[in-house]
Amino acid sequence: MSKIARETTGQIISFVGLCLAAVTCGIPFWRVTSFIGANIVSGQIIWDGLWMRCVMQSTGQMQCSLTNNVLSLSQDLQAARALVIICLVVGLIGFIVSFVGAKCTSCLKTDQGSAIAVISAGVLIILSAILILIPVCWSAAITISDFASPTLTQTQKREIGASIYIGWASAGILLIGGIVLTTSCPPRRNFYPNYTAPSMYPYAPATYAPVYAPPSSRPYTSSGSYVPNKPYVAPATYSPRQFI
Repeated sequence: MSKIARETTGQIISFVGLCLAAVTCGIPFWRVTSFIGANIVSGQIIWDGLWMRCVMQSTGQMQCSLTNNVLSLSQDLQAARALVIICLVVGLIGFIVSFVGAKCTSCLKTDQGSAIAVISAGVLIILSAILILIPVCWSAAITISDFASPTLTQTQKREIGASIYIGWASAGILLIGGIVLTTSCPPRRNFYPNYTAPSMYPYAPATYAPVYAPPSSRPYTSSGSYVPNKPYVAPATYSPRQFI
């Protein structure tokens, strides 16, 4: 898979995770409480969320009220409200940074700068996955412990809502998207940034003067023909005794 395909895949997965995190933050299904009175007519279902509380009667009527006072929420929901908002902000920043350093855009001139930007975006996406995972697991643990507590009555016991499951799915998808972005394009480092190759000849070449000078200082002139000077004269005739 090419770098552009991996970056695009990571961006799509991260966007889906951010959308699920926004749904987790918005819908009031963190806790569900079912109460049935003496008859089914008096039964009602209570949904608790980060921003509102909804009550649905057995007749089908639903009433929702916004939670304006933060102190009216439990400690886990108060922390969840802050952590989920931080998760969305960090994830959105990472998503934007991934487009800045993407291979298909020309925002950054160098390949190393683009790689660092994409890896930073992946780290931010992974951080947003951790931020959404903490409040979801915290709220689920408190809900389960309250449900198993023998000191609470049946009407006070609550169950895990759909927001918890959506939050778990969002954390997993964001984690996958962040890992894909982080491993999509590792930076290419120059291991020898200040290294210069030595010259083949580190020393200046030596100059050689002629070691032979002609005995005569007169310039050489060509006569057109060359006849070597012999120190002897060949005999005109040879006697047979020389070969016996």
